[in-house]
Amino acid sequence: MKASDVKKGNVVEHEGTVYQVRDIERSSPTARGGNVTFRFTLYSIPGGRKFDLSLRADDDLKEMELVRRAANFSYMDGDTYVFMDNEDYTQYTLDPELIGDNAGYIVEGVEGYYVQVIDDAPVGLQVPTSVLLTVVDTAPELKGASATKRTKPAKLNTGIEIQVPEYITTDEKVWVNTLTGEFAGRGNEKTF
Repeated sequence: MKASDVKKGNVVEHEGTVYQVRDIERSSPTARGGNVTFRFTLYSIPGGRKFDLSLRADDDLKEMELVRRAANFSYMDGDTYVFMDNEDYTQYTLDPELIGDNAGYIVEGVEGYYVQVIDDAPVGLQVPTSVLLTVVDTAPELKGASATKRTKPAKLNTGIEIQVPEYITTDEKVWVNTLTGEFAGRGNEKTF
């Protein structure tokens, strides 16, 4: 496809690497006969490394087909994560590098995970915007402190640590916003 036809969100290949287009800046020439150029902000799939690319309007970029498959986390196989496709039960094995910072948000029995696939190979994982996790360790509640909005660290069942309000106790379930990594409510209430 021509550079002028590329849209945000497209997945393209450039010099053997696959990227997702996050931003496009179009610059028009001031002199007659100059070329319109497009500056793309790209992020590699997998890995998410930023790459800036400038092309003329008629330059070609190879568009790739990125398929999002709804999947559920099944189990750990060594240090790899195994997800099962919700429709055809295909198993996708994802390396820790592919999962990255999302590892703390992977739990069984949660809907909303999407495995990103190019040419039948998993290249990325999209996690739900919130997950319900269990507090496995936090300091006891301080009596009389409930009027203030102080927080304390809490370790969760997936190994991540977040700040929670003082009234949260060990073994309690909490919602965590996966975009910010912050506390988003008690297990019985969803605040977003």
